Amino acid sequence: MRSARLFLLAATYFALLMTASPALAQAQVQPSDPWAQAASDIPADSNVRFGLLPNGMQYAVLRNATPAGQASLRLRIDAGALMENEDQKGLAHFMEHMAFNGTTNIPENDLLRILERLGLAFGADTNASTGFDQTLYMLELPRTNDETVDASLRIMREQVSEALMAPDAIDAERGVIEGEERTRNTPQQRVQNAQLALIAPGQRLAHRPLIGDMDIIRTAPRERFVEFYQAYYRPSRATLVAVGDFDVDAMEAKIRGAFESWRPEGAEGPEPDLGVVARRGPETRVLVEPGTQSLVQINWVRAPDMDPDTVAERRENLIRGLGLAVLNRRMGELARGDNPPFLGAGASTSTIADSLSLGTLAAAFNPGGLNRALETIEQEQRRLVEFGITEAELQREITDNRTALQNAVTAAATRSTPALADGLVRAVNDDRVFSSPTTNLELFNATVEGLTPDQVQAAVHPVFEGQGPVVLVTTPVEIPGGEAAVTAVLEASRQTAVSARADEAALEWPYTDFGPPAPPGARAEIADLGVTRIDFPNGVRLFVKPTNFRDNQILVNVRTGIGELALPNDHVTSMALANSVLGPGGTSRLTVDQLTRVLSGRTYSVSAGLATDAFTLGGATRPEDLQLEMQVLTAYLVDPGLRAAPFELARSQIPQQLVQARATPGGVLGRDLGELLASGDKRNATPTAEEVAAMSIEEVRAGVIEGRARGPIDIVMVGDVTVDAAIAAVANTFGALPDRGPQTEPPPGSVVRRFPAPGAEPVQLKHEGPAEQAIGLVAWPTADSIGDRLEARQLSILNAVVQLRLNDEVRERLGIAYSPGSAATSSTVFPGYGYLMMLAETRPESLPTLFDAFDSIAANLRDTVIGDDELLRARAPVVETLRRSQVDNGYWVSQLAPAGRKPETFDEIRSHVSDLESMTPDDIRRLARRYLIPATAWRLTITSDGPPAPIAPTAQ
Repeated sequence: MRSARLFLLAATYFALLMTASPALAQAQVQPSDPWAQAASDIPADSNVRFGLLPNGMQYAVLRNATPAGQASLRLRIDAGALMENEDQKGLAHFMEHMAFNGTTNIPENDLLRILERLGLAFGADTNASTGFDQTLYMLELPRTNDETVDASLRIMREQVSEALMAPDAIDAERGVIEGEERTRNTPQQRVQNAQLALIAPGQRLAHRPLIGDMDIIRTAPRERFVEFYQAYYRPSRATLVAVGDFDVDAMEAKIRGAFESWRPEGAEGPEPDLGVVARRGPETRVLVEPGTQSLVQINWVRAPDMDPDTVAERRENLIRGLGLAVLNRRMGELARGDNPPFLGAGASTSTIADSLSLGTLAAAFNPGGLNRALETIEQEQRRLVEFGITEAELQREITDNRTALQNAVTAAATRSTPALADGLVRAVNDDRVFSSPTTNLELFNATVEGLTPDQVQAAVHPVFEGQGPVVLVTTPVEIPGGEAAVTAVLEASRQTAVSARADEAALEWPYTDFGPPAPPGARAEIADLGVTRIDFPNGVRLFVKPTNFRDNQILVNVRTGIGELALPNDHVTSMALANSVLGPGGTSRLTVDQLTRVLSGRTYSVSAGLATDAFTLGGATRPEDLQLEMQVLTAYLVDPGLRAAPFELARSQIPQQLVQARATPGGVLGRDLGELLASGDKRNATPTAEEVAAMSIEEVRAGVIEGRARGPIDIVMVGDVTVDAAIAAVANTFGALPDRGPQTEPPPGSVVRRFPAPGAEPVQLKHEGPAEQAIGLVAWPTADSIGDRLEARQLSILNAVVQLRLNDEVRERLGIAYSPGSAATSSTVFPGYGYLMMLAETRPESLPTLFDAFDSIAANLRDTVIGDDELLRARAPVVETLRRSQVDNGYWVSQLAPAGRKPETFDEIRSHVSDLESMTPDDIRRLARRYLIPATAWRLTITSDGPPAPIAPTAQ
């Protein structure tokens, strides 16, 4: 792809290659997508070793020790759906599946089993994706020892050069692809397809849905797969990215050893003719799609931006981005105000798969709100283009962007390995230079030095130019007057004069004094876990764990009160919408938008919520802003905004969300399953439209104020922080508050939650989507995770075994579901409450077969002791995922959160890995015999209330 760029600075590119690797100068094959730095004056990150094999395959290797001892591998093929011929539609994605279904040296099913034994879970650590212009294979390595790295590279090499594509394996996978198409056939996907058809008429992009043509999926012969594979799975189209805690020289040698001998077979595939952007005038289209979100877009379509990634190009894009950020902030403020004109709105510009560039204004709205939404985005866009932005607005965006870039520089040494790997792949696919945080900051500072609002205004203007504008309204209900009415609204809006935006009033930060700083009281060291506990006189309990996992990152969690335990369980209250108010409501003296304005350039965040057993606050900051972060969180606790605007916004959305939920079986499942599995506990229920209409902000205010008025405050602080700094930041914020008294006791019956009783027949729910979509689910009651967590942890391993069985039986052998799943939940609040479930989306006529498979899996686990190898393949990914998380600040925040109320928390943390590793095959059978029994199984089906589904054609 991006053939316009291939020959730019080609001589420089090959000179660099020959200088870096003299031995490779001979008969080197040119890659299809050379590194972007070859055509740029932007230096690539010097920590990355970029390389080229003689066969044309590229690689990028970067040492990074966050997390320690782990690595991320990405293998990108420069080919996707756009490369498919007319008789190959869908085979790029199908080929991705076949790469896991047997290779020359790895029999079918063995590939995943090899990785599972090494601790990689299918889906979480072993995955792949297909786009319009790339296919990507991904591995997350829990260790970087020779065994794990060598096996992973061998598997990746086999996938891209040795896939067997056996006819029987292809036939078996057809049902899985059909299942994936069925699962993805949602209103949102149908809208996306319609959008591409509208903005790219006559271009290849509009005629290459990623899932493909189902007739081709059902009938394509093996030869067609081989043709695509040989044409595009070639070393010159491959880029391997390796990031992790390893020696760069050793990893480079392993990559060469695994891939240097790869030679392409067959004729090379051509670059596709992507077509040209059609000349067109203004157009309006209305797409009525039940179950979709009401949305209006105004699109301007242009030829794709194919300019190389240079300093000049980045400067242009950066200035344009600052202007769009101002426009998006303005529209965000409108959405968060009283009586908002839309649910949310934004402006953007992008280049899509080298086919076109697009400038877009978009707004989501409730049915009936189209006219106001369309008028507002049109006029706000015109206000910015005609009158520009203020100096204060520009400086705020500059300050916030600079702060983010400075934070990235400070934290560069502890960036996330998976994020770095993904960033390198994005850079390759977007033909961008992977530059260092320092370079990014320097380019930014050079760009904004002396930058004026007039320059930003000029840079933004071209976003809203091009072919069209093409207006698309997607709506679940008919629009009165149809497309003509929409066009009339837009034309009338254009005749409305707009004026310059008024200057913003100056603001000051009012939350600096919460009382005299409190002296810390008792202090205890939990030395083996690196945790310090400090008790303050007013009932604040502070737990601090300094870490070196991430430079410049401190995570904070605050808990108080008893949360939903104070609510009735027999009816819904307005507190069901508390989470929509607690965070977006800001404080009583500052709205969220005023907070962002007065604290521009500071690093802080706020999340506020109502949990099952507590009110929570959380945030992330850096060492220099820790005091501010604690001031913000304390203000949210003692002086909450609890404004009506976010409450009314959330309340207005729910009726439309309920309609959307009915459109798919997954939506119905999400709407109803929580209440069903809690035997009607309304605290776990989705409110109905009638219940929402009866809610009031006054009830939310009263519930929040009362619920957070008393009880100890537990604070957990983890990250780049010292114990003394944590104590100081708490002493004059939370620690300075008045004594809060003892914890409120839950009302009688509040801590009771029951699993539903089994019935003779499954509970039957209905959805309004395609008739071929259905869900089957079976669940069994299990155990809680209160006190002794051993059994709950063992149940997580049983669940992992169940998932392996579902993959083998339901997905691979039967081929009746794309992504069968299992889940195990053990409550930390409700004694005796937990469950394990199996579920899958399938065709309605396959539900009996699906339930038979569920029952067979359960029976076999009850009756037969599993093998050591299966236990290893189930347990190793769970253990390695846990070990991986233990070197992340987020893990420690979540694990330490209950420590103030549960002294056993520290022992539970200590025993976590050993509890999992102690599992035996006999334990699996014991748990299955105790819990996976027919007498307690609860079943659910979700089928369409439409006409019967047509029978799926069988493969020929």
